[in-house]
Amino acid sequence: MRNASGNGFDSSDSFAVSGAAEGAARLHDIPPSITPSHGDDSHLLSRIASPADVKALAPDELAELCREIRATLLAYGHQHGGHIGSNLGMVEATVALHRVFDSPRDRIVFDVSHQSYVHKMLTGRAAAYLDPDRFSEVTGFTNPDESKHDQFVLGHTGTSISLACGLAKTRDMEGPNSGIGNVIAVIGDGSLSSGVAFEGLNNAAEQGGNLIIVFNDNEMSIAGDFGGMYGPLARLRASGGTAQPNLFNAFGLDYRYVEAGNDVSALVAAFEEVRDIDHPVVVHIHTLKGAGYDGEETHANQQNASTLPVSLDSPTGVHPTDNVNHSEPWHSDHCNLSDHEPHEGQCEASHWQNPDAAIGKPDDPRKHYGKMAMAALEPRFAAEPGLVVISPATPGSNGITHEFRERAGAHYVDTGITESHAVAYAAGIARAGGTPVVATTASFFQRAYDQFFQEMSLNRSRVTVLDFLGGLSGSDNTHSGAYDVTMFSNIPGVTMLVPTSARDYLADLAWATAPAGSADAPAGPAVIRVPGEAILAAERDATLLPVTGGQIADRPQSASLPASASSASGGISAATVRGTVSVTAQHAGARHMLDWRVNQTGSQVAIIGLGNAYPLAEQTAAALSDDYGITATVIDPRQCTSLDSDVLESLRDGHQQVITLEDGQLEGGWGEKVTAYYANHHVSDGIRNPRVLNFGAAKEFTDRVSLGELNERYGLTVEQVTEAITRCF
Repeated sequence: MRNASGNGFDSSDSFAVSGAAEGAARLHDIPPSITPSHGDDSHLLSRIASPADVKALAPDELAELCREIRATLLAYGHQHGGHIGSNLGMVEATVALHRVFDSPRDRIVFDVSHQSYVHKMLTGRAAAYLDPDRFSEVTGFTNPDESKHDQFVLGHTGTSISLACGLAKTRDMEGPNSGIGNVIAVIGDGSLSSGVAFEGLNNAAEQGGNLIIVFNDNEMSIAGDFGGMYGPLARLRASGGTAQPNLFNAFGLDYRYVEAGNDVSALVAAFEEVRDIDHPVVVHIHTLKGAGYDGEETHANQQNASTLPVSLDSPTGVHPTDNVNHSEPWHSDHCNLSDHEPHEGQCEASHWQNPDAAIGKPDDPRKHYGKMAMAALEPRFAAEPGLVVISPATPGSNGITHEFRERAGAHYVDTGITESHAVAYAAGIARAGGTPVVATTASFFQRAYDQFFQEMSLNRSRVTVLDFLGGLSGSDNTHSGAYDVTMFSNIPGVTMLVPTSARDYLADLAWATAPAGSADAPAGPAVIRVPGEAILAAERDATLLPVTGGQIADRPQSASLPASASSASGGISAATVRGTVSVTAQHAGARHMLDWRVNQTGSQVAIIGLGNAYPLAEQTAAALSDDYGITATVIDPRQCTSLDSDVLESLRDGHQQVITLEDGQLEGGWGEKVTAYYANHHVSDGIRNPRVLNFGAAKEFTDRVSLGELNERYGLTVEQVTEAITRCF
């Protein structure tokens, strides 16, 4: 339970519930610390090692199991964080699935799979949620490397029906020898809005055969539900599943409706009815997202929230709530961010819960720079009717706050989980003369690769893309942004800007979104990689930029001297390099926005740090100066679309080494282009061909490896870069 301040668990709290039939029943005293039972069989959950154990429970024990799971999720969320809200709503459905079906012979595919925590608990991994020492044993998504009960590694959305169609196709082709029984796709929590989900529905109806599609309708997406499909779905709920039009029937699919989506007995009955069915069927279950959160509204009239039981009306821990059917336009309550004070129902904050340890900490880079971008765009709305911010879901995660959305009105569009549509939609806005800004996470943009090539780039559409969480991070293997530079920077016609400060970030945004017809506007699409942890840390602590202290002066371009002019010391003169020009967007032309900036002139070694790796460039230069007396040239390239040949040619004089640093995939990335430049422009004077060393990430998937550990793995530390440089002399 939350303490009186509403910020977290008190150490004295215990999980208790008032049961109507059995009085003040307790959740077997599962404490907030989630201390495991260590063999204490009084806990049902601790006895569940496989779905067979769920089947062995007496019918009247299922509600008790759901109650223990819900209590475990609540405590786990406070200590570890995660996608708690969607899982709280799926407790009963998941217990019922494993009660009725025989996993892994019956194949259960969880869409997105962030709602698979309960499934993991019931398939031998409960200790990873009960014991804090074992929290890191499982990912936040399904993963066949963890369990034979997990069918796919899934962290994105909309694909479960297509995947299930594939499993069912092979079963039907191979017959009894396939080893596959029922095939069940579990979709919902907003994922039905994804276009590929409709492609799967279309295929399922044509293919026929046993295929069970469980649609978890919790009346929410990441934020609110948006799109024409949600009106008919609401009418289906209101009519008990009888209203027309029924979009599932329209595809030619059988359809069943279960209103009591948080009643385990009702769900068991519904699933038993469709088990071994000989044709595709949709089972539409109406659930409550975040079911069990003790939201603020529930405790409004209580003196001490920490003394309240887990539930006032349900043996499974589900609260009564009126946090549904909001009349305001975003269909979710006024929770401002996606990870603070979650509660039941239409609550955006219940999508992702940060652990209590994170409460009160400063915004992460996504929220910090996202808010900054929205604050820069908002004053322009009144004078620029065509300026539109588009978020394919996940707005709060990227600093697009509820308040901003309300004020923006029609200047903000949430397209749902539809990255491909969002990019094509933006291209249409641009073609009509509007100014679209599409904002989401780097790994999600991979889903729109074709639209980036065709609708956006081939058509030279003036689309601005805000690329969040690009580069290395401690993300799981489905959300890593380490591949964004290799993707965006190699699309013809796309300009990818990689700012290293808030000032440059806002200047890039102003330039990329300059109204059509402006003299300095880019000719086509621009991708802005939103700064990450290293940049934000350096902005908060200038000592992390020991060369410049974060103070980069604007200098006018000098067109009177050749770009290759050398300084007396044999290095290059910063005043003569086009990379030092002002980046004030109002006065900088398109050519100047692509110039590299030389922040320190030196000799022997030139260090070029791209984006989030730029602070490492300054730190390495400081170490070379302190330990070896080398004054290195330090360069911020500011973009990774093209090479600044003037700067690269200037480095031939007085520099034996050129070092490139990037926090993304090295193979096919940016640094190799610098290497290729010197290899392809070899000069006869051998001393004027500097050796190039590239530092970046390996071509691999990483799963929840800390940023510090990744930097060590890839040699992206001051010590490793310095050692490599000095070893070559």
